[in-house]
Amino acid sequence: MKSLSVAAMLLAMVAGGCGVSANSPLQTSSAPMSRSQSPQPASFNAWRDGFRTKALARGIRPDVFDAAFQGVGVNAEVLRLDSRQAEFTKPLWEYLDSAASDDRVSTGRGKRTEMSRTLESIEATYGVDDQTVLAIWGMETNYGTYRGDIPVIESLATLAYQGRRRSFGEEQLIAALQILQAGDVAPSAMRGSWAGAMGHTQFIPTSYLSTAVDFTGDGRRDVWSNDPTDALASAANYLRNAGWQKGAPWGMEVRLPQGFNYASADQSNRRPVADWNARGVRTLAGNQLPDYGSAAIITPAGVQGPAFVVYQNFYVIKRYNNATSYAMGVGHLGDRIAGGGKFQQPWPRGERSLSRSEAEELQRRLTAAGYDTGGTDGVIGPDTAAAIRRYQAANGMVPDGFASTALLQKLR
Repeated sequence: MKSLSVAAMLLAMVAGGCGVSANSPLQTSSAPMSRSQSPQPASFNAWRDGFRTKALARGIRPDVFDAAFQGVGVNAEVLRLDSRQAEFTKPLWEYLDSAASDDRVSTGRGKRTEMSRTLESIEATYGVDDQTVLAIWGMETNYGTYRGDIPVIESLATLAYQGRRRSFGEEQLIAALQILQAGDVAPSAMRGSWAGAMGHTQFIPTSYLSTAVDFTGDGRRDVWSNDPTDALASAANYLRNAGWQKGAPWGMEVRLPQGFNYASADQSNRRPVADWNARGVRTLAGNQLPDYGSAAIITPAGVQGPAFVVYQNFYVIKRYNNATSYAMGVGHLGDRIAGGGKFQQPWPRGERSLSRSEAEELQRRLTAAGYDTGGTDGVIGPDTAAAIRRYQAANGMVPDGFASTALLQKLR
């Protein structure tokens, strides 16, 4: 579950959350993908036979392995999706518009009423508020409507045989076989995303084994059926185990004082709330920030956009999918489901996100100028943001760490 954001599927794969967020606001089609019935290459058959030896050595029974691999072959669609790297991505504000769309909020509120007794029981058991559980469900599979329809054994076998992350594929494939051996699901019903994320809340097999629960008491940890109860309870259990702080928010929108040092607005800079209050950070209503333990200030769109204080639960959501956009999407959707409003401060909607090739160019130019980004992968992560801040500070700019088109133009 993810441990495996989780953001589109590729984002979750890189980030390492619970599942794979293939069905987040940036999802691709989840239409059924049938496997090819053509003869499989000899190299796949040789890989399968070698992997069978490994699986049996890990305790998988021969009959379980053979039944699971009946008819399994290389899935071309899985290979295509695994190799795809989107050149263009949505700006954060468009992602959040989709994450907490009016339809998604309305559906979440309806589910909250419809499933109130189940959600109350889950919250009482795991200490995770119902709106967050609903928000994860909404973000991952749009409340169960897009759960993925690729046979999990085939998708993971394809990744283990020929994907970019073969060790990941093999590890998850062993775990999937262990799930089948335990009898929680039949091979024909074990379906999910192209990367093996399963069920309503998109658990990958290893996270399923460590976190999934049988909340209905029917003897199976069933995250695949139309009844989402076990999946929602499992998501809550995952968050609790990751350190969820009961009764605390993920974060909130704030106002920064004149002259605020944007170099300190970094999610790794967690400080006592009293420190931020002393610096003049205030709620939108003008009050001091509530104290839920150490917190950070983030400005994901730089000086041009809104600012937020984030608490422990923000980082817990990132354990589900390690992407700021995902954590903000879950947090904001949950707030909206619970009756909260939209963000108030404007986003720089005239700004566009850098394409992957532009981000790679930005990284190359920063590194060449003496501001090492720690690599050139086209992903604006913490190292790149830190390099941007150093460059901005050295060149008389506000050090907000935002990768803008104007910054790239200045570097050219």
